[in-house]
Amino acid sequence: MSDTSEIGIGLLGMGVVGSEVARNLLLKADRLAQQVGRPLRLRGILVRDKSRRRDPAVPPALLTTDPEDLVARQDVHVVVEVMGGLRPAYDLIRSALSQDKHVVTANKEVMATHGPELVRLAEEQEVSLLYEASVGGGIPLIGPLHKDLLANEVSSLHAIINGTTNYILTRMSQEGASFQTALRQAQELGYAEANPANDVEGADAAYKLAILASLAFHSQVTGAQVYREGIARLSAVDFRYAQELGYAIKLLAIARREDTALSLRVHPCLVPEEHLLAKVDGVFNAIEVEGDLVGKVVFHGQGAGAKPTASAILGDILEVACNIASGRKPAHTGNLKDGLSILPIEELVTQYYLRVTVSDSAGVLAKIATVLGDLGISIASVIQKAADAASQTAELVIMTHPAKEAYVRQAVQQMKALDVVREVGNVIRVEQQA
Repeated sequence: MSDTSEIGIGLLGMGVVGSEVARNLLLKADRLAQQVGRPLRLRGILVRDKSRRRDPAVPPALLTTDPEDLVARQDVHVVVEVMGGLRPAYDLIRSALSQDKHVVTANKEVMATHGPELVRLAEEQEVSLLYEASVGGGIPLIGPLHKDLLANEVSSLHAIINGTTNYILTRMSQEGASFQTALRQAQELGYAEANPANDVEGADAAYKLAILASLAFHSQVTGAQVYREGIARLSAVDFRYAQELGYAIKLLAIARREDTALSLRVHPCLVPEEHLLAKVDGVFNAIEVEGDLVGKVVFHGQGAGAKPTASAILGDILEVACNIASGRKPAHTGNLKDGLSILPIEELVTQYYLRVTVSDSAGVLAKIATVLGDLGISIASVIQKAADAASQTAELVIMTHPAKEAYVRQAVQQMKALDVVREVGNVIRVEQQA
């Protein structure tokens, strides 16, 4: 490629994000060319239906329904994948890299499942594979972990990395809304999909945590290795009790190094109200990284949406284009090792919040305390909430001292078997170190 030749771009996908990327590549062509030193030319855009009405800024001649042909074109030097989902996106990314094409992707599922393999392939082919937009939308995360924080030994990550669930939890906290009501609000505003399972069950956050943990700990981590729980069991009453105790409830993605093992988990947490993560509301994301040199640093911003995500994608495109224009080879991303094992969730030691509905009678607390005590679980506090005269029940809110997950699970099963316990309404982990 000569010093003045165009850098061709093939765009796979033209949904909300893809449309924003295409619009900016076309409307800001002169400005982008000045930044790179060469013209960037959009060669083709993969769509499902060419007849669908689209942004008038996008010439219909650019549209194609043949992904293999677009990837294989000789005048396409950078393939940008914004299709989402595992397949065919993974196959197309692999095909592009194998044909010596640079790849920019926003696909968290692909990178969380096949990231190490694709990174190795890119390095073998001496091409770039950039994926800043796969986690945190427009928040710079991948780049800092690759470069700025590389000298640090990272000890932990605590993150709110799913805007949909954070919006739902914010509504439940501030308005006392039920989970279903808050979910409907999120869907009406376009924050949640018609099928919100990936978000509310924690899968989306688990994919993103796997990507961040791989980079932070230089270890091969997949989304399947991340323990996850969703938010559907949370009730408005949990938020009320949490606030009385001085906590917020957040869906946290947590990665922590424990000697030669990694603890990887996504689940609702009680977070102390004074902590920064407790104050992250709505669709915003925040990621706290703790390193031995830098201490704790926090990245905060909009973690989703067309414009923030397009910002990250375009940044990656410009980085690749500048490397092409200057003749620089892609930087080596560092070796990912298998040296760190994954700590089973049963080995976790933390504090717990338990909400239990019991018979409103004498001796109830003694029976529950015996169950907990026999398993070495110490009670930090117990609050008896409103009693129901009609059903002759009361609600207990129990906060424990740090205890082992395996023992807490045993205790919950034993409590359910007690004749004085009507229901164990919820069990939520407490993250004091967040």
